[in-house]
Amino acid sequence: MKRYLMAPGPVAVDPHVMLVMAEPVIHHRSPQFSEILTRVREDLKYVYQTKNDIFIMASSGTGGMDASVSNMLSPGDKAICIIGGKFGERWAELCQTYGVETVNIDVEWGRAVDPGQVEDALSAHPDCKAVFVQAHETSTGVKHPVKELGEIVAKRDNTLLIVDAISAMGVYDLKTDEWGLDVVVSGSQKSFSLPPGLSMVSVSEKAWRFAEQAKCPRYYFNFLKERKALAKKTTAYTSAVSLIIGLGEVLKQFKAMGLDALFAHHRRLSEAVKTAVASMGLELFPKDASEAITVIKAPEGIDGTEVVKVLREEYGITIAGGQAHLKGKVFRISHYGYLSEWDMIIAIAAIERALNQLGHKVAFGSGVAAAEEYFANS
Repeated sequence: MKRYLMAPGPVAVDPHVMLVMAEPVIHHRSPQFSEILTRVREDLKYVYQTKNDIFIMASSGTGGMDASVSNMLSPGDKAICIIGGKFGERWAELCQTYGVETVNIDVEWGRAVDPGQVEDALSAHPDCKAVFVQAHETSTGVKHPVKELGEIVAKRDNTLLIVDAISAMGVYDLKTDEWGLDVVVSGSQKSFSLPPGLSMVSVSEKAWRFAEQAKCPRYYFNFLKERKALAKKTTAYTSAVSLIIGLGEVLKQFKAMGLDALFAHHRRLSEAVKTAVASMGLELFPKDASEAITVIKAPEGIDGTEVVKVLREEYGITIAGGQAHLKGKVFRISHYGYLSEWDMIIAIAAIERALNQLGHKVAFGSGVAAAEEYFANS
Protein backbone atom coordinates (compact mmCIF):
# COMPACT_ATOMS: atom_id res chain seq x y z
CA MET A 1 0.00 0.00 0.00
CA LYS A 2 1.35 3.42 -0.92
CA ARG A 3 1.48 5.68 2.14
CA TYR A 4 0.67 9.38 2.34
CA LEU A 5 1.60 11.47 5.38
CA MET A 6 -0.69 14.48 5.83
CA ALA A 7 -0.76 14.81 9.61
CA PRO A 8 0.40 18.01 11.35
CA GLY A 9 3.81 16.53 12.13
CA PRO A 10 5.74 14.47 11.42
CA VAL A 11 5.38 15.37 7.76
CA ALA A 12 6.38 13.99 4.38
CA VAL A 13 10.02 14.75 3.51
CA ASP A 14 11.39 15.54 0.05
CA PRO A 15 13.30 12.42 -1.15
CA HIS A 16 16.13 14.67 -2.34
CA VAL A 17 16.54 16.05 1.18
CA MET A 18 16.48 12.50 2.57
CA LEU A 19 19.32 11.57 0.21
CA VAL A 20 21.34 14.59 1.32
CA MET A 21 20.92 13.49 4.94
CA ALA A 22 21.97 9.95 3.97
CA GLU A 23 25.47 11.11 3.01
CA PRO A 24 28.32 10.07 5.33
CA VAL A 25 28.15 11.73 8.76
CA ILE A 26 30.80 14.35 9.48
CA HIS A 27 32.12 15.28 12.91
CA HIS A 28 30.18 17.98 14.75
CA ARG A 29 33.39 19.74 15.89
CA SER A 30 35.01 19.82 12.45
CA PRO A 31 35.65 23.05 10.49
CA GLN A 32 33.52 21.57 7.71
CA PHE A 33 30.49 21.30 9.95
CA SER A 34 31.09 24.70 11.57
CA GLU A 35 30.84 26.25 8.11
CA ILE A 36 27.55 24.42 7.45
CA LEU A 37 26.12 25.34 10.86
CA THR A 38 26.98 29.01 10.42
CA ARG A 39 25.29 29.10 7.02
CA VAL A 40 22.18 27.32 8.32
CA ARG A 41 21.83 29.76 11.23
CA GLU A 42 22.05 32.70 8.83
CA ASP A 43 19.50 31.16 6.47
CA LEU A 44 17.15 30.55 9.41
CA LYS A 45 17.26 34.29 10.08
CA TYR A 46 15.87 34.80 6.57
CA VAL A 47 12.80 32.65 7.32
CA TYR A 48 12.40 34.08 10.84
CA GLN A 49 12.84 37.61 9.41
CA THR A 50 15.21 38.48 12.25
CA LYS A 51 18.70 39.66 13.08
CA ASN A 52 18.52 37.88 16.44
CA ASP A 53 20.59 34.88 17.47
CA ILE A 54 18.97 31.55 16.59
CA PHE A 55 19.91 28.36 18.38
CA ILE A 56 19.46 24.84 17.02
CA MET A 57 19.04 22.06 19.59
CA ALA A 58 18.62 18.31 19.23
CA SER A 59 15.04 17.92 20.47
CA SER A 60 11.46 18.11 19.32
CA GLY A 61 9.76 21.50 19.37
CA THR A 62 8.71 20.93 22.96
CA GLY A 63 12.39 21.10 23.93
CA GLY A 64 12.47 24.62 22.52
CA MET A 65 9.36 25.50 24.50
CA ASP A 66 10.91 24.07 27.66
CA ALA A 67 14.08 26.11 27.08
CA SER A 68 12.05 29.26 26.48
CA VAL A 69 10.58 28.98 29.97
CA SER A 70 13.67 27.88 31.90
CA ASN A 71 16.01 30.39 30.28
CA MET A 72 13.79 33.44 30.66
CA LEU A 73 12.14 33.08 34.07
CA SER A 74 12.80 32.23 37.71
CA PRO A 75 10.77 30.24 40.24
CA GLY A 76 8.15 32.55 41.73
CA ASP A 77 7.88 34.70 38.60
CA LYS A 78 4.47 35.26 37.07
CA ALA A 79 3.50 34.76 33.41
CA ILE A 80 0.38 34.98 31.25
CA CYS A 81 -0.50 31.84 29.27
CA ILE A 82 -3.06 31.96 26.46
CA ILE A 83 -4.88 28.64 26.53
CA GLY A 84 -7.08 27.80 23.59
CA GLY A 85 -5.93 24.25 22.87
CA LYS A 86 -3.56 21.47 23.90
CA PHE A 87 -0.41 23.43 23.12
CA GLY A 88 -1.53 26.49 25.01
CA GLU A 89 -2.03 24.13 27.93
CA ARG A 90 1.55 22.96 27.41
CA TRP A 91 2.89 26.48 28.01
CA ALA A 92 1.08 26.58 31.36
CA GLU A 93 2.28 23.09 32.29
CA LEU A 94 5.89 23.99 31.51
CA CYS A 95 5.67 27.18 33.56
CA GLN A 96 4.20 25.32 36.51
CA THR A 97 6.94 22.67 36.26
CA TYR A 98 9.52 25.40 36.86
CA GLY A 99 7.60 27.06 39.69
CA VAL A 100 6.31 29.95 37.59
CA GLU A 101 2.88 31.22 38.59
CA THR A 102 0.51 31.36 35.61
CA VAL A 103 -2.26 33.80 34.86
CA ASN A 104 -4.30 31.82 32.35
CA ILE A 105 -6.42 33.41 29.67
CA ASP A 106 -8.85 30.66 28.71
CA VAL A 107 -10.04 31.03 25.13
CA GLU A 108 -12.83 29.00 23.59
CA TRP A 109 -11.30 26.22 21.50
CA GLY A 110 -11.64 27.27 17.86
CA ARG A 111 -11.35 31.00 18.58
CA ALA A 112 -8.35 33.31 18.60
CA VAL A 113 -7.51 35.35 21.66
CA ASP A 114 -8.77 38.94 21.77
CA PRO A 115 -5.69 41.18 22.17
CA GLY A 116 -7.75 43.29 24.57
CA GLN A 117 -7.89 40.33 26.96
CA VAL A 118 -4.11 40.25 27.06
CA GLU A 119 -3.85 43.98 27.60
CA ASP A 120 -6.37 43.75 30.44
CA ALA A 121 -4.47 40.84 32.02
CA LEU A 122 -1.21 42.78 31.87
CA SER A 123 -2.87 45.80 33.45
CA ALA A 124 -4.27 43.63 36.23
CA HIS A 125 -0.94 41.80 36.67
CA PRO A 126 1.81 44.28 35.73
CA ASP A 127 4.42 42.04 37.37
CA CYS A 128 4.00 39.33 34.69
CA LYS A 129 7.37 38.79 33.05
CA ALA A 130 6.14 36.94 29.98
CA VAL A 131 3.17 36.31 27.72
CA PHE A 132 3.14 32.82 26.17
CA VAL A 133 1.11 32.18 23.01
CA GLN A 134 0.87 29.90 19.98
CA ALA A 135 1.18 31.57 16.59
CA HIS A 136 -0.88 28.64 15.39
CA GLU A 137 -2.68 26.31 17.80
CA THR A 138 -2.27 22.98 16.01
CA SER A 139 -4.96 21.17 17.99
CA THR A 140 -7.71 23.55 16.85
CA GLY A 141 -6.42 25.11 13.62
CA VAL A 142 -6.56 28.63 15.06
CA LYS A 143 -4.20 31.49 14.19
CA HIS A 144 -3.63 33.88 17.11
CA PRO A 145 -3.04 37.64 16.47
CA VAL A 146 0.68 37.60 17.20
CA LYS A 147 1.38 40.96 15.54
CA GLU A 148 -1.14 42.73 17.77
CA LEU A 149 0.20 40.97 20.86
CA GLY A 150 3.69 42.12 19.91
CA GLU A 151 2.51 45.72 19.82
CA ILE A 152 1.03 45.37 23.31
CA VAL A 153 4.01 43.64 24.94
CA ALA A 154 6.68 45.76 23.25
CA LYS A 155 5.58 48.77 25.33
CA ARG A 156 6.50 46.91 28.53
CA ASP A 157 10.22 46.71 29.26
CA ASN A 158 9.73 44.04 31.92
CA THR A 159 7.59 41.64 29.88
CA LEU A 160 8.51 39.31 27.02
CA LEU A 161 6.36 37.87 24.25
CA ILE A 162 7.28 34.20 23.80
CA VAL A 163 5.78 32.49 20.75
CA ASP A 164 5.35 28.83 19.85
CA ALA A 165 5.64 29.04 16.06
CA ILE A 166 6.39 25.34 15.66
CA SER A 167 3.57 24.80 13.16
CA ALA A 168 3.52 28.39 11.84
CA MET A 169 7.08 29.40 10.96
CA GLY A 170 7.52 29.08 7.21
CA VAL A 171 3.78 28.66 6.62
CA TYR A 172 2.72 32.30 6.78
CA ASP A 173 4.28 35.69 7.37
CA LEU A 174 5.76 36.01 10.88
CA LYS A 175 7.95 39.08 11.17
CA THR A 176 10.00 38.36 14.29
CA ASP A 177 11.83 41.70 14.56
CA GLU A 178 9.21 44.01 13.09
CA TRP A 179 6.49 42.63 15.38
CA GLY A 180 8.66 42.60 18.50
CA LEU A 181 8.60 38.83 19.11
CA ASP A 182 11.16 38.20 21.84
CA VAL A 183 11.51 34.42 21.81
CA VAL A 184 10.24 32.35 18.89
CA VAL A 185 10.28 28.53 18.77
CA SER A 186 10.06 26.35 15.68
CA GLY A 187 10.71 22.67 14.96
CA SER A 188 12.02 20.55 12.12
CA GLN A 189 8.98 18.29 11.69
CA LYS A 190 6.48 20.89 10.45
CA SER A 191 6.93 23.38 7.60
CA PHE A 192 10.68 22.79 7.50
CA SER A 193 9.74 19.40 6.04
CA LEU A 194 12.25 17.30 7.96
CA PRO A 195 12.04 14.35 10.34
CA PRO A 196 11.51 15.24 14.01
CA GLY A 197 14.59 16.06 16.05
CA LEU A 198 15.43 19.78 15.83
CA SER A 199 14.11 22.75 17.76
CA MET A 200 15.12 26.24 16.67
CA VAL A 201 14.75 29.25 18.98
CA SER A 202 15.40 32.95 18.30
CA VAL A 203 16.25 35.25 21.21
CA SER A 204 15.92 39.05 21.06
CA GLU A 205 18.24 41.57 22.68
CA LYS A 206 15.49 42.39 25.16
CA ALA A 207 15.19 38.70 26.06
CA TRP A 208 18.91 38.36 26.79
CA ARG A 209 18.48 40.63 29.83
CA PHE A 210 15.95 38.13 31.19
CA ALA A 211 18.19 35.16 30.34
CA GLU A 212 21.07 36.64 32.31
CA GLN A 213 18.87 36.95 35.41
CA ALA A 214 16.83 33.71 35.11
CA LYS A 215 17.20 31.27 37.99
CA CYS A 216 15.27 28.22 36.74
CA PRO A 217 17.40 25.06 36.76
CA ARG A 218 18.71 24.03 33.37
CA TYR A 219 21.62 22.12 31.94
CA TYR A 220 21.24 20.94 28.34
CA PHE A 221 18.73 23.62 27.33
CA ASN A 222 20.95 26.55 28.28
CA PHE A 223 20.90 29.59 26.02
CA LEU A 224 23.89 31.23 27.72
CA LYS A 225 26.01 28.14 26.96
CA GLU A 226 24.65 28.09 23.42
CA ARG A 227 25.56 31.75 22.93
CA LYS A 228 29.16 31.02 23.95
CA ALA A 229 29.21 28.06 21.56
CA LEU A 230 27.74 30.18 18.76
CA ALA A 231 30.72 32.53 19.01
CA LYS A 232 32.91 29.49 18.30
CA LYS A 233 30.69 28.42 15.36
CA THR A 234 29.48 25.30 17.11
CA THR A 235 26.80 24.07 19.53
CA ALA A 236 27.17 23.54 23.27
CA TYR A 237 26.62 19.79 22.96
CA THR A 238 26.60 17.22 20.15
CA SER A 239 24.83 18.57 17.08
CA ALA A 240 22.21 16.60 15.16
CA VAL A 241 24.58 16.69 12.21
CA SER A 242 22.54 14.98 9.50
CA LEU A 243 19.32 16.83 10.38
CA ILE A 244 21.11 20.18 10.30
CA ILE A 245 22.58 19.33 6.90
CA GLY A 246 19.04 18.49 5.76
CA LEU A 247 17.78 21.77 7.19
CA GLY A 248 20.42 23.57 5.16
CA GLU A 249 19.09 21.95 2.00
CA VAL A 250 15.49 22.90 2.84
CA LEU A 251 16.49 26.49 3.60
CA LYS A 252 18.35 26.66 0.29
CA GLN A 253 15.08 25.71 -1.43
CA PHE A 254 13.11 28.26 0.61
CA LYS A 255 15.49 31.06 -0.37
CA ALA A 256 15.35 30.08 -4.04
CA MET A 257 11.54 30.10 -3.84
CA GLY A 258 11.26 33.33 -1.82
CA LEU A 259 9.11 33.89 1.25
CA ASP A 260 6.15 35.34 -0.63
CA ALA A 261 5.93 32.28 -2.86
CA LEU A 262 6.44 29.95 0.10
CA PHE A 263 3.56 31.52 2.01
CA ALA A 264 1.39 31.59 -1.12
CA HIS A 265 1.98 27.85 -1.60
CA HIS A 266 0.62 27.00 1.85
CA ARG A 267 -2.25 29.46 1.50
CA ARG A 268 -3.21 27.91 -1.84
CA LEU A 269 -3.32 24.36 -0.43
CA SER A 270 -5.30 25.57 2.56
CA GLU A 271 -7.89 27.52 0.59
CA ALA A 272 -8.46 24.65 -1.82
CA VAL A 273 -9.13 22.18 0.98
CA LYS A 274 -11.39 24.60 2.85
CA THR A 275 -13.33 25.24 -0.38
CA ALA A 276 -13.71 21.47 -0.83
CA VAL A 277 -14.95 21.06 2.75
CA ALA A 278 -17.75 23.56 2.10
CA SER A 279 -18.68 21.83 -1.16
CA MET A 280 -19.01 18.50 0.67
CA GLY A 281 -21.46 20.10 3.09
CA LEU A 282 -19.03 19.84 5.99
CA GLU A 283 -18.08 22.50 8.54
CA LEU A 284 -14.74 23.86 9.65
CA PHE A 285 -14.10 23.76 13.39
CA PRO A 286 -12.14 27.00 13.93
CA LYS A 287 -13.64 30.46 13.53
CA ASP A 288 -10.17 32.02 13.09
CA ALA A 289 -8.55 29.47 10.80
CA SER A 290 -4.87 29.14 9.93
CA GLU A 291 -3.28 28.29 6.61
CA ALA A 292 -1.27 25.55 8.30
CA ILE A 293 -4.06 23.02 8.75
CA THR A 294 -7.73 22.37 8.03
CA VAL A 295 -9.72 21.14 11.02
CA ILE A 296 -13.09 19.64 10.00
CA LYS A 297 -16.06 18.89 12.23
CA ALA A 298 -17.11 15.27 12.04
CA PRO A 299 -20.70 15.12 10.71
CA GLU A 300 -23.42 14.25 13.19
CA GLY A 301 -23.41 10.52 13.92
CA ILE A 302 -19.85 10.04 12.65
CA ASP A 303 -16.89 9.40 14.94
CA GLY A 304 -13.96 11.44 13.67
CA THR A 305 -11.49 8.84 14.95
CA GLU A 306 -13.10 6.32 12.59
CA VAL A 307 -12.50 8.67 9.64
CA VAL A 308 -8.84 8.84 10.62
CA LYS A 309 -8.69 5.05 11.04
CA VAL A 310 -10.28 4.26 7.66
CA LEU A 311 -7.94 6.66 5.86
CA ARG A 312 -4.87 5.23 7.57
CA GLU A 313 -5.63 1.50 7.56
CA GLU A 314 -7.60 1.11 4.33
CA TYR A 315 -6.34 3.95 2.12
CA GLY A 316 -2.79 4.46 3.43
CA ILE A 317 -3.39 8.15 4.22
CA THR A 318 -2.40 9.47 7.62
CA ILE A 319 -4.26 12.53 8.87
CA ALA A 320 -4.93 13.42 12.52
CA GLY A 321 -7.90 13.27 14.85
CA GLY A 322 -9.02 15.57 17.62
CA GLN A 323 -7.33 15.94 20.97
CA ALA A 324 -8.79 16.09 24.50
CA HIS A 325 -12.51 16.90 24.38
CA LEU A 326 -12.34 17.21 20.58
CA LYS A 327 -11.47 13.52 20.21
CA GLY A 328 -13.96 11.95 17.83
CA LYS A 329 -15.44 15.36 17.00
CA VAL A 330 -12.93 16.64 14.43
CA PHE A 331 -10.27 15.44 12.02
CA ARG A 332 -7.28 17.43 10.77
CA ILE A 333 -5.37 17.70 7.47
CA SER A 334 -2.07 19.59 7.38
CA HIS A 335 -0.79 21.71 4.50
CA TYR A 336 2.92 21.68 5.25
CA GLY A 337 5.67 19.21 4.46
CA TYR A 338 6.48 17.80 1.05
CA LEU A 339 2.92 18.19 -0.31
CA SER A 340 1.41 19.44 -3.53
CA GLU A 341 -2.07 20.23 -4.83
CA TRP A 342 -2.44 16.60 -5.97
CA ASP A 343 -1.85 15.34 -2.43
CA MET A 344 -4.69 17.57 -1.26
CA ILE A 345 -7.00 16.17 -3.94
CA ILE A 346 -6.11 12.62 -2.88
CA ALA A 347 -6.95 13.45 0.74
CA ILE A 348 -10.29 15.03 -0.21
CA ALA A 349 -11.23 12.04 -2.38
CA ALA A 350 -10.38 9.68 0.50
CA ILE A 351 -12.51 11.67 2.94
CA GLU A 352 -15.46 11.50 0.53
CA ARG A 353 -15.13 7.71 0.35
CA ALA A 354 -14.56 7.24 4.07
CA LEU A 355 -17.60 9.29 5.04
CA ASN A 356 -19.80 7.34 2.63
CA GLN A 357 -18.35 4.09 3.95
CA LEU A 358 -19.16 5.16 7.52
CA GLY A 359 -22.75 6.06 6.63
CA HIS A 360 -22.63 9.82 5.95
CA LYS A 361 -23.64 10.44 2.35
CA VAL A 362 -21.40 12.81 0.40
CA ALA A 363 -21.67 13.22 -3.37
CA PHE A 364 -18.61 11.56 -4.85
CA GLY A 365 -16.43 14.16 -6.52
CA SER A 366 -18.10 17.16 -4.89
CA GLY A 367 -15.08 18.14 -2.83
CA VAL A 368 -12.60 17.01 -5.46
CA ALA A 369 -14.27 19.12 -8.15
CA ALA A 370 -14.29 22.19 -5.93
CA ALA A 371 -10.60 21.77 -5.11
CA GLU A 372 -9.64 21.15 -8.74
CA GLU A 373 -11.52 24.24 -9.83
CA TYR A 374 -9.82 26.31 -7.14
CA PHE A 375 -6.37 25.04 -8.11
CA ALA A 376 -7.05 25.58 -11.81
CA ASN A 377 -8.07 29.18 -11.26
CA SER A 378 -5.60 30.23 -8.55
